[in-house]
Amino acid sequence: MAKLTKEEIINSLKEMNLLEINDLIKAIETEFGVSAAAPVAAAATSAKTEAPTSVTISLIDAGTQKVAVIKAYREATGVGLMEAKTAVEKVPTKIKENIKPEEAEEIKKVFEAVGAKVKIDAE
Repeated sequence: MAKLTKEEIINSLKEMNLLEINDLIKAIETEFGVSAAAPVAAAATSAKTEAPTSVTISLIDAGTQKVAVIKAYREATGVGLMEAKTAVEKVPTKIKENIKPEEAEEIKKVFEAVGAKVKIDAE
């Protein structure tokens, strides 16, 4: 039996309908003990390593300028003075959840400018 070239195989696939191609794939899987689903699983795994679409930003250290940190917390969250003061005094505390990474970076800059330390976690 003559060996088929890649081009010949591709040309024959072009002439098949989807049912015939599906039957061919099943026959190849059976004959060689392989699965066409394996590359799909690998692709799904690599998709998980992409940048997160939502994050949580948390205050982990208020630093020495607590009044400025309280103001920054109020500005970022929209809460009242007492709630902001309580949150800043009980670090670590979440500032915002389920936000875009870009927004978290902007909030981080504000807090770091007043001497606080924050942490951004992927959802």
